[in-house]
Amino acid sequence: MLQLKQSTISAQSLVTFSAASASKRPSMTLGLQIVWLLVLGIPVACVAWTVTHEEVFREPRQYCQRECTQSRSFFRRKFFYLFTCEYCFSHYVAGGILLISRYKLLYADWRGYVISFFALVWIANQYMSIYNRLRLDIRHEQVEIKADEQKVEKRKAA
Repeated sequence: MLQLKQSTISAQSLVTFSAASASKRPSMTLGLQIVWLLVLGIPVACVAWTVTHEEVFREPRQYCQRECTQSRSFFRRKFFYLFTCEYCFSHYVAGGILLISRYKLLYADWRGYVISFFALVWIANQYMSIYNRLRLDIRHEQVEIKADEQKVEKRKAA
């Protein structure tokens, strides 16, 4: 009987120790949480932009675009639209990144996941907007350079 009590006590203390050590995990400071948010936004933006805009996924994206405009089923149109819109698709990518990283923002429980999910989507979409603007500026500069080159060639020919 004494031996049974000792094993019960040791099992209880082991459970208590495990719970205490799990709750004593060092939490991230707010500054570190922000750094993680900014860093995790990069792969979310990268994957969402690549799938919805880049040439490597052109054929599947064209199929999804056809389905989201020509399908008779409302749900089928909306499902395929998710793969053509970088904003919509970034929600799924952010969810996947959060599952992998277990990143939480501000709170250590489920609320931290909810807040980090929407913050991560917002940050990723800011990155994609900046990238899109840079691409537009680069294209505009290339068009101006070509126009200037054509003017120079016309002057040389004349």
